[in-house]
Amino acid sequence: MGAPTLMTSRERVVRALRFEQTDRAPRDLGAMRSTGISCFAYARLVEALGLPPRRPRVHDTHQMLALPDLDVLDALGCDVVTIDGGVTNAYEEPGKWHDYDFGGRLPARVQRPETFEADGDGTVWQRQWSICMPPSSYVFNADHSGQPVLGHDQELPLLDLKQYKRDLEASALTDEQVSAAAEMCRLAREATSRALFYADHLNARIAITAHGGLGVFPVVCLLEPGYVHDLHGITIEHMAGEVRKLLPAIAPYVDIVLSGGDDWGTQNSLISSPATFRSLFLPYYRRHNDEIHRIAPQVKTFLHSCGAVYDLLDMLVDAGFDIINPVQWPAGGHGYRAWKDRVRGRAALWGGGIDTQHTLGRGSVDDVAREVREVTACLSDGGGYVFGNIHNLLAEVLPEQVIAMYASVGGG
Repeated sequence: MGAPTLMTSRERVVRALRFEQTDRAPRDLGAMRSTGISCFAYARLVEALGLPPRRPRVHDTHQMLALPDLDVLDALGCDVVTIDGGVTNAYEEPGKWHDYDFGGRLPARVQRPETFEADGDGTVWQRQWSICMPPSSYVFNADHSGQPVLGHDQELPLLDLKQYKRDLEASALTDEQVSAAAEMCRLAREATSRALFYADHLNARIAITAHGGLGVFPVVCLLEPGYVHDLHGITIEHMAGEVRKLLPAIAPYVDIVLSGGDDWGTQNSLISSPATFRSLFLPYYRRHNDEIHRIAPQVKTFLHSCGAVYDLLDMLVDAGFDIINPVQWPAGGHGYRAWKDRVRGRAALWGGGIDTQHTLGRGSVDDVAREVREVTACLSDGGGYVFGNIHNLLAEVLPEQVIAMYASVGGG
């Protein structure tokens, strides 16, 4: 059967994720914190679109990402709204947002202005995280980028697993939190015909970059695999309880859930070996995704994993992820056609619409439009594709390039 001539955004996304024909490839901006846009670039985009000026809502105050407004999603033809960090762009929540100007650099809105301090030189601090944004930066910076290296004379930072289990139990969702999440999802569903991406609470909480970071935890995986099995077993047992508590309450309203966020790739290769993923990660991701699919088979599971992860794609499918993001095909020597062929009909790709590090930002508007047309024609072939950038649109990206990106999306 051919695709209907007119679809709602939700129908378009759902059909694409089922590998069915659509009227065009669905588009996303800001469904989760790796498909968004810098608040600095967002302010210029709003102006370039001819929309009324407004203070951007900065919902990720580390990466400084704007929560896209509905009129911006309309102008770009985007098909997804989000619930992320306890806020949504599906409907207005004025009581959650307060003015803050980041040391005079950007009139914006944040949820907690009291957490910021500005120095006399214009540096803005979030002291509770020991991170700062100097006047020359567009994001908040941490020592070692939050990823310290393990010194040769340092002991492995292994957790007390009994205390770890107690800490997880203490952090478990309450009935009040479940009710509040369900109500937010219900209101979002009623407020929009766009697909709803739920990015809170259901991330599996296991990652090669966790527990000390990418300079530490891969070493732990090599030297202490039994400990990692125990750690991940405790984590996924806890997450199964969270899924059983929350998902039945929100499943009638949501279309996609963030079930994994784990950067396995560098620019050229994997951070750790495929054997490490197969042994220490795949079984636990599978248990997590299986539980989500058992309770809500219609809800799609989403993994964010940056870098050259092509050699993991088969295992990511085996782990039960329905959607893989950000599709960083320029990394690792495999092009977008190889990515599509590797997962065709088995997992959807979300992102990857343009070479972010080369064409976007360095190419002309015509270069951007040409590459988007070529890439989306390939990735949307046979369904299983949602258009977006490879990761977030950074502060330096020009608004005319962003507009050209979204205007050039074809497929279906």
